[in-house]
Amino acid sequence: MNNNHKLIALIGLLVLEMVQNSVASVVSTGDFNKDFFVIWSPSHVNTSSDGQTRSLKLDQESGSGFSSNQMFLFGQIDMQIKLVPGDSAGTVVAYYLTSDQPNRDELDFEFLGNVDGKSYILQTNVFADGFDNREERINLWFDPTKDFHTYSILWNLHQIVFMVDWIPIRVYRNHADKGVGFPRWQPMSIKISLWNGDSWATNGGRDKIDWSKGPFLASFGNYKIDACVWKGNARFCRADSSTNWWNKERFSSLTSTQKRYFKWVRKYHLIYDYCQDNQRFQDKLPKECSLPKY
Repeated sequence: MNNNHKLIALIGLLVLEMVQNSVASVVSTGDFNKDFFVIWSPSHVNTSSDGQTRSLKLDQESGSGFSSNQMFLFGQIDMQIKLVPGDSAGTVVAYYLTSDQPNRDELDFEFLGNVDGKSYILQTNVFADGFDNREERINLWFDPTKDFHTYSILWNLHQIVFMVDWIPIRVYRNHADKGVGFPRWQPMSIKISLWNGDSWATNGGRDKIDWSKGPFLASFGNYKIDACVWKGNARFCRADSSTNWWNKERFSSLTSTQKRYFKWVRKYHLIYDYCQDNQRFQDKLPKECSLPKY
């Protein structure tokens, strides 16, 4: 079996695990018009007639964005995204969960555009109680502009797992008992935006947006929100119930298959990890850097 066939087989195992372990708690309709509202530049947001797909536009006039109607405390969010093609330097597609509080919690996917011919960089970040500085970056192992790919966040009492096509690319473990911040009390909404980040996003801000290549478009579809809708009481979302499947013990750590994939990503595709940046933190790395990820 060649490497491509092995990769496909392993992805099949990951998807099967997710399907078998998930029970009916899906709160999404699959219709962007019903589950989300536009928060930035309606003229730059285009939704299909059936509500199944949505695109965002960035031009010299404005970026654009939308947000979920509901807020959630724990669960799994899957979103299929096709990123800005061609010369996308300076553009940023952000897909994230945020509590929008002064001491906010936030879980970020940020897709950093690049000059034509160079690979996209995916940056993730975790805010806990208002503090971030937890960036990680990877090179994607495929062209994310050619087709839709699934980007997921699993968030429970035990861990936060960022996934790309079901492959775990980052794990942030709950070490609150050791004094490490972990998002566990504040409900968060889902937000998605496309904006001008050319002051920093590509090559440290040296590669700017070439507006002659615009407008820039990113597309979204086939999403799934399988999460606890916030009703004002954290107790219901923290409970270990058949509905809150994500809080069960078997989701407290990566499976053996997931661990294999995670190690593969870290070995071959990781390009920045704040836990390896001694210079930035003056040899005083954050406490979680010395603690296990699973």
